[in-house]
Amino acid sequence: MLDGLVALVKGLLTTGREMVSPPVTYQYPEVKKPVPPRFRGRHELKRHENGLEKCIGCSLCAAACPADAIYVLPAENTDEERYSPGERYAARYEINLLRCIFCGFCEEACPTGAIVLEHDYELAYYDRRSAIITKEQLLVAPPKPGLDTPRKMPDPGNLYAAIPPVKGGIEPVNVVEMAKANGNSQK
Repeated sequence: MLDGLVALVKGLLTTGREMVSPPVTYQYPEVKKPVPPRFRGRHELKRHENGLEKCIGCSLCAAACPADAIYVLPAENTDEERYSPGERYAARYEINLLRCIFCGFCEEACPTGAIVLEHDYELAYYDRRSAIITKEQLLVAPPKPGLDTPRKMPDPGNLYAAIPPVKGGIEPVNVVEMAKANGNSQK
């Protein structure tokens, strides 16, 4: 009986403290509520410092999405029309925000760090079609004017390697020759 009375008094004290504390009210939309650093909001497709898109059209984000909300259509890069480093780019990139559960699996699956869930939480739509955001809406602005894509430029090489590439790329490994070399060295 005494435990129940103590719990009741604790609850009433908590209620009384909250009644006299000033309310926290944000004058939205003039003042936006700050979000935690790990908040997952609207998606963005990032760019390199040279203006090229980070997305290489590998579709790993679409494969990792449990809600099947991402569609990627890859295409081939050329030196006359360069979108991203390497051979491919995402010609079409769409995210259906009605299906998206903002889990962040696309962000984790991306090998280049192209897709990032940022802190924008204003995601209101008046019709279903406007909830499907396209590559043009997702892509961030170039870092400097004149670095937009597509543009004419040769392949800039591997921008994702941690170490400089050997002879323009990864050297092929001949397993048969390695086995022979290991066999000769053991004799």
